[in-house]
Formats: sequence, structure tokens, C-alpha cells
Amino acid sequence: MNAMNESAAVAVPYYEAEGDEVAVFEHAWRNRLPLLIKGPTGVGKTRFVAHMAARLGLPLYTMACHDDLTAADLVGRHLIGDGNTVWHDGPLTRAVREGGICYLDEVVEARRDTTVVIHPLADDRRLLPIERTGELIEAPDRFMLVMSYNPGYQNFLKGLKPSTRQRFVSLRFEFPRPEREVSILAGETGCEPMLARQLVSIANSLRRLKDVDLEEVVSTRLLVYAARLIGTGMAPVPACRSAIVESLTDDPEVAGALAEVVEATFGQ
Repeated sequence: MNAMNESAAVAVPYYEAEGDEVAVFEHAWRNRLPLLIKGPTGVGKTRFVAHMAARLGLPLYTMACHDDLTAADLVGRHLIGDGNTVWHDGPLTRAVREGGICYLDEVVEARRDTTVVIHPLADDRRLLPIERTGELIEAPDRFMLVMSYNPGYQNFLKGLKPSTRQRFVSLRFEFPRPEREVSILAGETGCEPMLARQLVSIANSLRRLKDVDLEEVVSTRLLVYAARLIGTGMAPVPACRSAIVESLTDDPEVAGALAEVVEATFGQ
């Protein structure tokens, strides 16, 4: 199924597929199934969802989840304005009413009460109960619920419950293979292939380090940042220090070890 027209095709965000993720997404949407995307930070989960929304010609409602996010933030709330109390739909409700993709990024960061509204939308009921207005909205065919999270960066209290996870079709994203990551950098930033290969070499060297304590390893997103800095005239080593090294750690000794990899790659 292809819901694009010529004007929509121009606006499709750049995304280079790794495997069958595009087909899985399209089949999930066609079958009115929710989708869960698992993978490390910065490997393209959010870009992929934006790409697919544009590809299918669907509006996209994105919510970056955090510790204080409640069900009301998703569904909506009554607000006071001009002396009146007026109901305002949240992004999840707007997506259900209008038909579109609601994307909950890093959903495990949200408070537990969000599952109360997610569960009936993520099974064959496809219903959104709004307790404060007494509504029970049936999701149209064009609605799709998509969530993402990073399984490697969570504690026991913030894991995704099996009762939630098993309501979703799931995709696993990993760091791209080196040749694909080079292609992504070139396509995303227009940088020279040699620079793309050098940046990917740095990323893979840093990802293999065993004696360095990092909460997260270098992502493709950070490589894109470095390539853009270099593309506007910044020297490669300081560009990588700012876009990669200092973004990964606050520890001066760890930063020094990472910087050595950068300097060795660029011959300084």
C-alpha cells in the first residue's frame, strides 16, 4: 500500500533501510497493529517513524516521554481560559480522532498510569477511554500507535511490562553495519566518502572499548553532528571532540582516552 502523492514524496525524511523494517511497518499499519521499536539511542528510530509517516501520507504526533509524563499529558485535560473551562485534547487523542500515527518515544520513561490508556488502544479493541469527558473513542483505520525504548538503558523499575510488550509487533534496531553507516552519513550530510569512513571508524573503535565506563556509546546521530561541523569548515579533531567525545562523558580521563582515538584516526 502506498498513500503517497508526488508532493508528499518530496517531503519524506531521508532514511536508509537496514532490512525489512519498512515492510514490517507497512504491514503492521495495514493490519491495524501497534508497533514497538527497540534499540540504542541515536540509531534512527525517530527518523524511521517520521519517514514512514511521510511515506504513508499520515500526520505524526510525537511525544518525548519523561519521568513526569502522565496519562493526562497524552489524553488531554481541562484548561481555564477567558473565564471558561475548556477541554483540550492531548496528542494521543488528536491522533485517534483525526487518524494518524502517535509516536511515544522512550515510553519506559513515562509514569505507570500511561498504560491505562495505552492498553485498550494496543489490542483488538482499539479504544481510547477519556474518563474526564466520559468519551470512549474508537480508533479509525488510519490510526497507529508506535512506541520506542532503549532496552540497554533501563533499570528494573523502568522495564516494559510483558503485558504491554506482548500487545505490540516489535522491531529491533542495532547500530548500522559499517558500510551502511558510511552511506547514511554521506546521504544525510553530503560529506565526502573518506570523511564518512573515518568517522565510522572512530565510532566502531569507541564502541569496542572495554575499559572505558560509558553510559552510552557513540551513536550515528553524533557522527552526523561531527560531519556537519566539519562540513562548515571546522577542523576534524575539535569537531569530533565537541560532537562526539564531550557528548559521551563528563570524566576528563575518559574524554582523554576517547580523544586519543580521534587524534589517531586523523593523524594528529
